[in-house]
Amino acid sequence: MESTSQFEPTLMNIVNQKSLKWVFVGGKGGVGKTTTSSSIAVEMSKHRDSVLIISTDPAHNLSDAFDQKFTNQPTIVKGFTNLYCMEVDATVSAENNQLLKSMGIDDSQGGGASFMKEFMSSVPGIDEATSFGEVIKSLDTYKFDLVIFDTAPTGHTLRLLNFPNILDKALLKMIQMKEKFGSMLGQFSGLLGGGASGPGGEDMQKKLFDSLDTMKQKIVEVNNQFKDPEKTTFIAVCIPEFLSLYETERLAIELAKFEIDIHNIVINQVCFPEVENPCRKCTARRKMQDKYIAQLKEIYDDFHLTINPQLDEEVRGLDKLREYGKLLFEGYKHPA
Repeated sequence: MESTSQFEPTLMNIVNQKSLKWVFVGGKGGVGKTTTSSSIAVEMSKHRDSVLIISTDPAHNLSDAFDQKFTNQPTIVKGFTNLYCMEVDATVSAENNQLLKSMGIDDSQGGGASFMKEFMSSVPGIDEATSFGEVIKSLDTYKFDLVIFDTAPTGHTLRLLNFPNILDKALLKMIQMKEKFGSMLGQFSGLLGGGASGPGGEDMQKKLFDSLDTMKQKIVEVNNQFKDPEKTTFIAVCIPEFLSLYETERLAIELAKFEIDIHNIVINQVCFPEVENPCRKCTARRKMQDKYIAQLKEIYDDFHLTINPQLDEEVRGLDKLREYGKLLFEGYKHPA
């Protein structure tokens, strides 16, 4: 299907944009989001000194895509010297919160630790926010040239962009608690096993407050980069069906509210009937898909729309990712 848009129907524009530092890939579940982000990472490793792809999706499909087990630390992808992958659990509980662990807060420290865990679970979204903050802090150590986020379905992605506000609420709540209860918190935690100025008291409260404040400043700094179209872009992935189109439209609207650039949409699973002896079901399906493709072209007439065919096999392993990458960066040419 030929594109009538003046914008090239491939993702070559992100290769040409040398200033890019952050690339987000997201969309509704089941549309080929992880396959797309993984293939982008493989291609971009040819053009950048070092590339990291991070999964923030609890499903963690990157290990399946690359056919290699990954952890929550950057791990080199087999066959590469400059491509790394990590899978982050962005839905950790307060019990396993990395911020608390990094501060040395655990159950052995008595009531103060229990109080801190209770506090960390009392602010909606705080676990995800601090988990993301710890990831951003760790990236300072590695200095990757390009970071690609394989994000969770739409709702999770939008929460990620709202993390500075979540940390603001946590800090405000701590200030309010300190003003309202004062030293009572230290005395209470002391009764439960920690001293008022020891690990269970005011020192622990101050330590947590300072850590949250530092983390917030770091996330705000990174979020400012996310709002810079020279440094950050979002690639939406969809299929030509009503629900996916609706999710894509909602995502684009919300990204605009957060001032995040988006000018690429990948449309997967498009049916291309055989020219000779086309099957009736394939032809009917393509007719339905054409309606939604036309809507996407009309709504996003200033976007790069990359149309990919329904594949015969699942994309798993480097060879398949490279094949799929050719579709993304060179475009699909349907046999005449």
